[in-house]
Amino acid sequence: MIIEGNVSVKAALLGHQREVLKLYADKDKHDRDLAFIIHMAMDRNVPVEYLAREEIDAMASGRTHGGLLAEVTPAKWQCLEDFREELPFYALVEGVEDPFNLGYVMRTLYSAGCTALLLRKRDWQKAESTIIKASAGASEYLNVVLCEDLIEAVKTLKKEGVVCYAAMRRDAVVYHEADMTKPLLIAIGGEMRGLSAKLLKEIDQNIYIPYANDFRNALNAAAATAVLAFEVQRQRSL
Repeated sequence: MIIEGNVSVKAALLGHQREVLKLYADKDKHDRDLAFIIHMAMDRNVPVEYLAREEIDAMASGRTHGGLLAEVTPAKWQCLEDFREELPFYALVEGVEDPFNLGYVMRTLYSAGCTALLLRKRDWQKAESTIIKASAGASEYLNVVLCEDLIEAVKTLKKEGVVCYAAMRRDAVVYHEADMTKPLLIAIGGEMRGLSAKLLKEIDQNIYIPYANDFRNALNAAAATAVLAFEVQRQRSL
C-alpha cells in the first residue's frame, strides 16, 4: 500500500506498526524535512527512488502528498497479552467507521498517553493511509488491538483489575468525579449507534460530560475522547 506526505512517511519510519519498503521522492524538491526523512530511510536501508512530480501525482490518490510517497506493509496489530503496565489506560471505540474520525480519535489518545486502543476486528487496510494522515502520524505509535469479541476483551481486563467506564449519560456520574488514577478502560461509542447494549452490561460505571446549556445531542467521538482522555492525564499528573 502507498502512504502520502512527510508526516505520514516519517511516522511510518519511526513507528512500530509496519515495514517501510520504499520511498518515492520528488527529484526537484529540496527542503530540510524531506532531507531528514530520506536520511532516516537510508539509515534503515530503505531504498529511495527520485521521480518527476508528474509521476508521483500519478501514483498518489490525492494532491496533498507534498512530493513524498512510501510503499509500506499493512499494519501489525497488537494483542492484549502484549501489555503489562502497572497503571494501564485502555480505550475502546465502537461504532466509529469513518477513517478520518478514527484518525482524530487515535491522535488524541496517543497524545494523552493511552496504553492501547481496542477496536472490533475488521479489515482496515484500505483506510490506513487516511487514518495515518488524519491522526497526524499518531496511529503509527499508538498500540491498537483488533478484537474478535470486544465483550470478552472487556471481561478479560476486568479480571485483571481494570475498572471500565463508558461515555453514557444514563445512570452516570460527571466524568471528573470518576477515579481515573486506577487501571482503567474508557468505552466510547460512535454518535450514530453508540455502544452496544451487551457491552454496556459489562461496564462498571457510566460517565458523562456536562454541558453549559440544554443542548441534547451527543458530542462526536473525537470530541468526547479528547475531554475524557485528558481528564485521565490530568488526574494522573496531580
